[in-house]
Amino acid sequence: MTTDVTIIGAGLGGLTLARVLHVHGIPSTVYEAEASPAARSQGGMLDIHDYNGQLALAAADLMDEFRGLILEGRQAMRVLGPDGTVLFDKADDGTGGRPEVQRGDLRQILLDSLPSGTVQWGRKVTGARALGEGRHEVTFADGGTVVTSLLVGADGAWSRVRPLLSTVTPEYTGKSVVETYLFDAGTRHPAAAKAVGGGSLIAPTPGREIFAHREKGDTLHAYMVLSEPQDWFAAIDFADAAAATAQIAQEFDGWAPELTALITESDVAPVLRPLYALPTGHRWDRVPGVTLLGDAAHLSAPNGEGANLAMLDGAELGKALAAHPDDIEAALTAYEQAMFPRSAEAAVFEGGEGPGTDSGNHAFHDLIAAVTRHEQSR
Repeated sequence: MTTDVTIIGAGLGGLTLARVLHVHGIPSTVYEAEASPAARSQGGMLDIHDYNGQLALAAADLMDEFRGLILEGRQAMRVLGPDGTVLFDKADDGTGGRPEVQRGDLRQILLDSLPSGTVQWGRKVTGARALGEGRHEVTFADGGTVVTSLLVGADGAWSRVRPLLSTVTPEYTGKSVVETYLFDAGTRHPAAAKAVGGGSLIAPTPGREIFAHREKGDTLHAYMVLSEPQDWFAAIDFADAAAATAQIAQEFDGWAPELTALITESDVAPVLRPLYALPTGHRWDRVPGVTLLGDAAHLSAPNGEGANLAMLDGAELGKALAAHPDDIEAALTAYEQAMFPRSAEAAVFEGGEGPGTDSGNHAFHDLIAAVTRHEQSR
């Protein structure tokens, strides 16, 4: 079986590439390990930036659909001290340039924009090998294979395509996230709801941070960030929800009750999400017929840009292929020469300019994205 463009991974980057190719009349097939679009929660909120993510959506001719997803008021941000003191409180006046959407809704408009059959679900990749002359064979867990003259790894942190280009693998960043949800917050968790406000909350201290966001349906989605080695987390039995909750809450002993409520009042069992990264400036020599985008190419610690960069990668690769329809190598060279410095520059600004700044705000959202993205290709 041969296809024009083979994309591994139906995340935001891979789907943006497929959509931009479709806009330019170039067929592609996306292979996704998940069984269906609804197989797994797609994570929480994303802020889509006017200087990268929105440019990608414009190239995909989906700006009208995107505007229909925007949740008003969610660009508001509060920074609290561990004692609950409000250190910063910024309202959403609609001029922030990073409107908020639910990640799953954004993925859905991309899926809906593609011809039926573009995404092949339940096709988990186990490996890929070069056949020569720019052609590659991809092997799936079901025993099937596909041969392609252009292979794009959009398959996230643990990419099965990356080994064709690089021997580098992600390393633990020294931080992990413990994720919780509080439902019907206004009535069932009023103190926590008041602390979070209408948008996002950051409560930072060295080694211990709490982030939270108000999602659709009066849901609070919270993330406790702890700087500890993986062995430290391995000693916590996350299969015992009550015990794990108590141990994580103990790490925030003395914090204001409206903040620790985001741990102790969770309506779901706490979930551990280790954070990984590739080396800053990760790049590879040009290999005919294959490239990477998004986390497969430049996985980083949360830096405010991951999901947006993945979408821009997809759009820019799609445009490069459309501009060089008869010369795949010229297209891939042009794409990579722009992508490498773009992603390296974004990684330099990990952590932003500190809480209370716009950079701190979108770094929060990329933490949320990272929680989802790091797990996708396990």
